[in-house]
Amino acid sequence: MDIIWMSLLLLCVLLAFLASGLWVAFSLTAIGCVALYFFSGIPVGDSLSTAFYSASVSWDLAALPMFIWMGEVLFRSRLSEEMFRGISPWVGKVPGRLLHTNILGCGIFAAISGSSAATAATIGKMSIPELTNRGYDKNQILGTLAGSATLGLLIPPSIILIVYGVATEQSIARLFVAGILPGLMLMSLFAGYVMIWSLMNPSGVPAGEAESFSFREKVRRSRPLIPVMLLIIGVIGSIYTGLASPTESAAIGAALALLLSWKGGSLNWDTFSNGLLGTVKTSSMIAFILIGAHFLTSAMGFTGIPRELAAWIDTLGLSPYMLLVALTLFFILLGCFLDGISVVVLTTSVILPMVQAAGIDPLWFGIYLVIVVEMSQITPPVGFNLFVIQGLTGENILRVAWAALPYFLLILSGVVLITLFPEIVTYLPSKMGN
Repeated sequence: MDIIWMSLLLLCVLLAFLASGLWVAFSLTAIGCVALYFFSGIPVGDSLSTAFYSASVSWDLAALPMFIWMGEVLFRSRLSEEMFRGISPWVGKVPGRLLHTNILGCGIFAAISGSSAATAATIGKMSIPELTNRGYDKNQILGTLAGSATLGLLIPPSIILIVYGVATEQSIARLFVAGILPGLMLMSLFAGYVMIWSLMNPSGVPAGEAESFSFREKVRRSRPLIPVMLLIIGVIGSIYTGLASPTESAAIGAALALLLSWKGGSLNWDTFSNGLLGTVKTSSMIAFILIGAHFLTSAMGFTGIPRELAAWIDTLGLSPYMLLVALTLFFILLGCFLDGISVVVLTTSVILPMVQAAGIDPLWFGIYLVIVVEMSQITPPVGFNLFVIQGLTGENILRVAWAALPYFLLILSGVVLITLFPEIVTYLPSKMGN
């Protein structure tokens, strides 16, 4: 059978499984079984057991539940309330004023939770009522929150970067470090847009509500955030300097998060057990998806589909830039219907060979992929950030999507920037020790 028709047939079967409501992990496993049974002579049972075992014994996966637990613990602490009080004195006189608390708050919490939806929910519960009561433009409140919450996928420690690293056998430490500058770049783009918008629309920012604080007072109000910032810097710094592996840093981060929560008075049996239960649920879901994806990758290798597709793409004579344009459209479309982790594990086995054949660095491609997946978080009909914010506000989903549109375009401009200047991604990893 022609390789294109074989690929389309398997894609249709996969979409049918997903549309039926079958879990993503089981859909991936099922399509792998179909591919092996009909298009290769490899015994399905042997391949299934080998793939399941090899995927589940990856040491890199140990970092996943630890980072998730760190986020779960701090998610249930008083961090969100302290974050607003700690950030607001520093942005009171910047154009856009307290709208920047969404951007900075999401950036800080993204470095803790690694989850886009958790970032939107945590910061939104605190900032939406506060900014609304103060008279800020509602669209900007919703837009800054929806756009900035996507940073949870990029700023390390990022769950989706761990998933990409395990799925493609890339260094998780280098992926984490590679996400730092692009994350700061996107925060700068968001902040710059808010400042320009506020200067052009002064009615959207309440007049005369900025407060003046001395430097000492700003530091005093920000004091509750200092331990959390030190935790973030310590986790990322230990990975960057080579003092600890991502797994070791994750374990230390989880232990320190428990200590901070206990010192802050928010750690009790309910928060501890709920955090642990949330960690088990999320980690199990991701682990099952990764195991299913590993089996599908193995099955695709036996059928020869990735190799043949890469060769077919090569015959088209697409430049790396044109290939990235096509892939960006493809990932945005796919992200309209699937969550970010599912997009990554579904596509890497087929996409990565053709990306490497085009001479694109897999490390750079991982950051590119995460940024593009970020856009899908604020794209209907399955933009998870949009649904989280709709649940918090009761607003129509189309209004939330419209408010998020400028930030979708800003993230798209971020993709263009890292494509034209790949050093934004590769500079820090190149300075790491071997």
